[in-house]
Amino acid sequence: MRSPLQPLYRASLWLAGLFMIAMLATILVSILGRQFDFYIRGIDSYAGYFMAAASFLALAGTFAHGDHIRVTLVISRFTGKPRRAFEIFSLILAIAISGAFAFYSVKMAWWSWKFNDISTANDATPLWIPQIGMALGTVIFCIAFIEEFILVLRGKPLNDQSAELARTE
Repeated sequence: MRSPLQPLYRASLWLAGLFMIAMLATILVSILGRQFDFYIRGIDSYAGYFMAAASFLALAGTFAHGDHIRVTLVISRFTGKPRRAFEIFSLILAIAISGAFAFYSVKMAWWSWKFNDISTANDATPLWIPQIGMALGTVIFCIAFIEEFILVLRGKPLNDQSAELARTE
């Protein structure tokens, strides 16, 4: 069954890829600056902002694609109803943790915007701008966990361990 949220996850992965390219570009400009004796103020900070945005925006897409490390080592020890119960418990725990992370990430970006908080580095960037990537990524990640939870409750077959091991090797 194909998820209606796949376009959201795909867009998040594309955005993460764009931030990775931006990070590469800033690092290359920084290297060139050292070679040719010029400096762009805050370039190192921007590389860090881009890396954080790429990392958080890639979470949901990789989870939805099945590329995250899961608790397969523990789940594989169970079969039948105990396995399903442990999977549901794991998803509830993941929703709670990712939901709290998403809530506080959005709250942090909101307060940074409200108080006009700026970077202490020499770039003086308003911090809500780089924090948006983290907030958006954590919200989409929480949505992915909620979707997976609903699918498991509807009877989605649990992941086959041999298929997962074959994919990761």
